[in-house]
This record gives sequence, C-alpha cells and structure tokens, in this order.
Amino acid sequence: MTKIRTLASVALVAASMTLLAQEATPPDQLVKTVTLEVVDLIAKDKEIQAGNRAKLVQLIDAKVLPHFNFSAMTALAMGQSWNKANPEQKKRLTEEFRTLLVRTYASALAAYSEQKFDFRPLRAKPTDTDVTVQVRVLQPGTQPVPIDYSMEKTAAGWKVYDVMVGGVSLVANYRTEFNNTVRESGIDGLIKNLSAKNRSLEGARLEKK
Repeated sequence: MTKIRTLASVALVAASMTLLAQEATPPDQLVKTVTLEVVDLIAKDKEIQAGNRAKLVQLIDAKVLPHFNFSAMTALAMGQSWNKANPEQKKRLTEEFRTLLVRTYASALAAYSEQKFDFRPLRAKPTDTDVTVQVRVLQPGTQPVPIDYSMEKTAAGWKVYDVMVGGVSLVANYRTEFNNTVRESGIDGLIKNLSAKNRSLEGARLEKK
C-alpha cells in the first residue's frame, strides 16, 4: 500500500511539473512583464533616481535574477577554461560573475529607464526551446538601441543565458579577458580579479543617458 501511495505521489508530482511547464509564461511575455515592472519601479524610486546603485542592485536581485541562468552564463564566458575549474572554483566563479553581470545589467537598464520600449514579436515555433527575445529602446532623434535576450526553456520555466546590449554580448564580452587571466594567473587568479572588480564597482554611482 505504501509503495502504491509513493508511486501515486511521484505520478502526481510529475503531472504537476508537466502542467506547470505547459503553462509557463512565454519568453517574450516574461521579458516584457519583468522589464516594464522594473523600469516602473526605477522611475518611482527617488533614491535610485538620485544614483543609489545599491538599491537598484537590490531591485534587480529581487525581480530579475530569478529569470537568469548564471551557471550557464559563467560557463559560456569561461569557454574551455570552465573545464579546468573544480566544483568549488565553479561555485565561486558563478557567484562573482553573477555580481558583476547584475551591476552591468542594472546600469544598462537604469540608463534607458526613461525611454520607451518596443517589444518585438517573437520569431519562434511553439516547440522551440532556445529563442531570442528582441527589445528595442526608442530614443528621440537617434537609432533605437537593441537589447536581445537569449533564452532557453528549462524545467523551471524560461531562463536568460545571455543579454546583448547594443550588439555587445554581456557574456562573450568577458571571454577573452577571462581566458587571458586564467593563462596568466590560473582559475584562482581570475576569482581574485573578479572579486576586486566587484569591490571597485560597489561604491560607484549610476549614470543616466
């Protein structure tokens, strides 16, 4: 009887997970909802408007981070060097790179928070599990700035594994730098380098466009 209950529970959990995956928010809708919510919160927060980076990072941490796959992003940025790292080093690298990317993304989003956004129609088939969600920042008198989100479908819903701002990949942008540091100082040297960079950015203020 216990075995039957266990099997029934497993089947129920599996069915629930399948249902949740089917009902997951489409990637383009997810990007639109989160972006507009965060931009609205930025616009209404006087401290963030005054350049409070720490508060902006907290906002990004709460609203945006759950939708990013930082392990995948770190592995992509590391390239072949990722395989040289042990589990503890991979953990430290992911933590430090996550902090760096959050600050970079926060600054980019804050810089365009007062502009209008054009969320482009998603060009993908319903069966696709890897898509690019295109957003354009509309600026009066100049060309729109593209922000493209590379996203993959996971058991926990759609996750971002790279962001391209103005044609520059937040992940690939660091690959050459990381590989050079690993060659010169090893994995631990890269971790130390990232930690120092994050400390230097911690006290910086935000700049608006």
